[in-house]
Amino acid sequence: MSICKEVLINITPQETRVAILENGMLHELYIERSRSRGLVGNVYNGQVVRVLPGMEAAFVEVGMDRAAFLHVSDMAGYSKQNGNGDNGDAAEVLQISQLLRQGQNLLVQVIKDPLGSKGARLTTNISIASRYLVFMPNSANVGVSSRIEGETERERLKRLLLSQGGLKKGMGYILRTAAEAASEESIARDIDYLNRQWESISASPNTEAVKVVHKDLPLYLRTLRDMVDDDLEKIRVDSRETYCAMLEFADTYVPEIVGKIEHYPGERPIFDLHGVEDEIHKGLDRKVHLKSGGYLIFDQTEAMTTVDVNTGAYVGSRNLEETIFKTNLEAAQAIARQLRLRNLGGIIILDFIDMGVDEHKRQVMRALEKALDKDHARTHICEVSSLGLVEMTRKRTRESLEHVLCGTCPACEGRGSIKTAETICYEIFREILREARQFDAKELMVMASQEVVDLLVDEESASLAELEDFINIPIRFQAESLYTQEQYDVVIL
Repeated sequence: MSICKEVLINITPQETRVAILENGMLHELYIERSRSRGLVGNVYNGQVVRVLPGMEAAFVEVGMDRAAFLHVSDMAGYSKQNGNGDNGDAAEVLQISQLLRQGQNLLVQVIKDPLGSKGARLTTNISIASRYLVFMPNSANVGVSSRIEGETERERLKRLLLSQGGLKKGMGYILRTAAEAASEESIARDIDYLNRQWESISASPNTEAVKVVHKDLPLYLRTLRDMVDDDLEKIRVDSRETYCAMLEFADTYVPEIVGKIEHYPGERPIFDLHGVEDEIHKGLDRKVHLKSGGYLIFDQTEAMTTVDVNTGAYVGSRNLEETIFKTNLEAAQAIARQLRLRNLGGIIILDFIDMGVDEHKRQVMRALEKALDKDHARTHICEVSSLGLVEMTRKRTRESLEHVLCGTCPACEGRGSIKTAETICYEIFREILREARQFDAKELMVMASQEVVDLLVDEESASLAELEDFINIPIRFQAESLYTQEQYDVVIL
């Protein structure tokens, strides 16, 4: 089935949102806020603040809230210095302390945004992307994207690139997937663009000042550079100013898509018109309903994400094994889409419903792999384990949708559950006993949430009367509307 791809861009002064629709359904969402723009691709003049020999890494100050992390494997020329060639031996291995020293200045690039409590991850392998090429000043290799499968086309592109006069000597280039069928003029234009970018970066004075020397393009222009392929039909943007900027950029670097860019002037929000807002809200739900009546449960934790598949209300029409098989097949498609929409990364555990037929297991795995082929993020899937679980990884380079749009719940503080009103009642009883034994109080007042107070004076009224008789102190109650269910105070009057 052919894919009809459409890109919707919603612009406000505070944020830019880009929605990727495939056959009318939301599959990916990118959000860039003016206060916290993504840092991946930015190049900094950084300063080493701490070298950690035990971790073979260093912390580098680049002007963020937290120092960024640089591992020795992300340093330019590391494999060569490490003696990893045929004749390499342990004596040639260089440690991080031999490569860096505290206070040293160096040019670094962000390869992963800060995630949670972790700082950004850096590399000294600088790379600058254009529409068709990736320029690597610290590498002498020329390569072609593995997604370009035709050997004839790969050779053509490589010859075309090497024949260009503007190539920087001793520096590397990679032909991106978008370069397939690209003309000589397009490649030459990209080389010229990359040369100008590198000259601007390398011309930056090498001072001790920590500063950004190159920022990646804003999201709406990165969309033109990175997300355009043969399946794309339209790019619709709801800002006239942004539309003009995109046309200008496309006319210079991607002229073949100029006719696909449209300005949306309607009064109804563009995301509402295509049902994107509803899909975003669903993408934050823990439960995802399947058309058959089954459902998925997503649980995102610090260490990993788990996905549980359930038949729910789906009873099938033949037998249990067939019902389970059809539910798992539908779940495989839904999981692949949700991973992209929610931008879930790291370790992911999929708990499909147990299948007794090996052929069914193979078909579900093939369906999952095929659905994940469309994913821009790199994924790796393991076979079904002895426990019936599928382990997989998905490359994580930016925050998940939940982390971008949501914060920690003030009631449960991120635990995902709160104590029941009954539990809080019994805690209050114990606290009253402590206060009565410790202090000479004439009266006690309990301040708690409305739910807890209602329970105390209603269902627990008998227990409360016994407690008052036991401590021989009157107890008053006051409901506090601003208290969460777990909050309470016992005040001595």
